[in-house]
Amino acid sequence: MDFSDFVRTRTPSLLRTAFLLTGDRHLAEDLVQDALARTHRAIRRLSGDGGHYEAYTRTAMYHLQVSRWRRRRVAESLPGELQEIADPSSDHSGRVSLQIALHRALSRLTPRQRAVLVLRFFEDRSEGEAADMLGCSVGTVKSQTNKALARLRQIAPDLIETVKGTDR
Repeated sequence: MDFSDFVRTRTPSLLRTAFLLTGDRHLAEDLVQDALARTHRAIRRLSGDGGHYEAYTRTAMYHLQVSRWRRRRVAESLPGELQEIADPSSDHSGRVSLQIALHRALSRLTPRQRAVLVLRFFEDRSEGEAADMLGCSVGTVKSQTNKALARLRQIAPDLIETVKGTDR
């Protein structure tokens, strides 16, 4: 797969992950764009390695997001929604309600807690992988995960019941 095919096919997935990390559609678009630019600059190295564009881009996204936290700059926030391709003949109200509730709950977490949850549960990364990507220790990943899940239980108990109900 060449780089332009990668960008065309994987950008929606990258945007969803970036949206979960940032909590803002516009910041997510900026994050993906910056990560893709970094990937493009490293294209010679990646092409010789089988073209691992996605892994490189996702790692760049996490590193860029961590760098933004460390700057302690107040970011402009323009709430937006990612549009997903939906079948017009089906009813997605339950899924949309769950997405809204999840987004609201995630937005009330700290950026670090949100990133740990995205890496551990959305990206299905191990604690060690998450620690490497975030540039922190495994203990920090564990404690942030614990704090984030406790906070979610506190601020969104109805969300947990909804998720338990959909697992059956």
